[in-house]
Amino acid sequence: MQPYGRTAGVSLIELMIALAIGTLLVLGLVQVFGASRAAYQLSEGMARTQENARFAMDFLQRDIRMAGHYGCVNDQAHLQTPGSLQPHFGAAPLFPLDFSVSVQGYEAAGTAPGNALTIGGTWGAAAGVPTQITDLEPLPGSDIIVLRYFSNEGAPVTGIDIDGGDETVTVAAGRWDVLTTDGVATPSLFGVADCSHADVFAGTGTGTVAVAATADPATDLRGRYTPQPSGQTMLYRAESIVYYVGTGASGAPALFRARYDGASYVPEELVEGIESLQLLYGQDRVEDLTTSPPSGYIDIQNPADTTWDANDWRRVGLVQVGILARSPSPAASAQAQDANARRVLGVAFNAPAANDGLYRASYEATIAMRNRLYGN
Repeated sequence: MQPYGRTAGVSLIELMIALAIGTLLVLGLVQVFGASRAAYQLSEGMARTQENARFAMDFLQRDIRMAGHYGCVNDQAHLQTPGSLQPHFGAAPLFPLDFSVSVQGYEAAGTAPGNALTIGGTWGAAAGVPTQITDLEPLPGSDIIVLRYFSNEGAPVTGIDIDGGDETVTVAAGRWDVLTTDGVATPSLFGVADCSHADVFAGTGTGTVAVAATADPATDLRGRYTPQPSGQTMLYRAESIVYYVGTGASGAPALFRARYDGASYVPEELVEGIESLQLLYGQDRVEDLTTSPPSGYIDIQNPADTTWDANDWRRVGLVQVGILARSPSPAASAQAQDANARRVLGVAFNAPAANDGLYRASYEATIAMRNRLYGN
């Protein structure tokens, strides 16, 4: 017979102590995981915001610099020689086709330097916007800019002829592709230019030939241009584009670019997370360009004004661009302590009433319009 031994185990106190220690360890792990997750979200939000803002700025800078490019001579020089810039859209062309004004803008209400907006609040829309742009449904609180120019690369013109009631412009073999870049498979607006004249017209083009919509004997292209190799005539794609902030596919604000196709503006979402676009325009010190050419000195910067006419817009040789960008998704960002921590070209953006966790940052750039500076 073996004697019964005593059974060993843990007491209730020991069990409670073990549970307490285990709970503390689990809580620590949860805290570490939460902090790591928040740091990752913030880092990703910052990276996405910077990437989107850089992408948006790159598009804006590239196209703003192109405004006024009408071949080897810019629009300011053409405007000093009456008749050298000739749009073929009738006596009173539609707003998108007024190529005599290569830059034009619309200021959102309450977004001048010194004003303040509250994120998530009610923002004002731009005034005086043509219906061709309002149809795009731009969001309030953001400025709008319209740019007109010839594409950066053209095709050498080898022949200009009258075919029935149309005027045809033939380009060198293998060069038509330069007119179909940037996603434009079938261009509908064209520009013909040498170093003395520039003509803009609507038409159709396939292969190597662009056909003008009408042939006007009074403005016959054959009488103004000499095809290559004897001349310097080039055929370009003419651009009339609008930059604005609209509602993207995800439901968040996004930067849009709309290109005029001859009938209407066709919108294209460029980059998400652009909450506001702000613009200031640097104008030449010469106020009346009808009596004097531009001086080339930009010494005043103003927001767009509904009272500006074509003369005021022709004075613009510089554009300041500012954007307020936000992360596409919550980034565990803390609420800004300073109510006016975010400023874009002098406009203060107050923090939202309730923190939405989105990371926001402002970006600014000053862009010289190299094709509009007089003498360049």
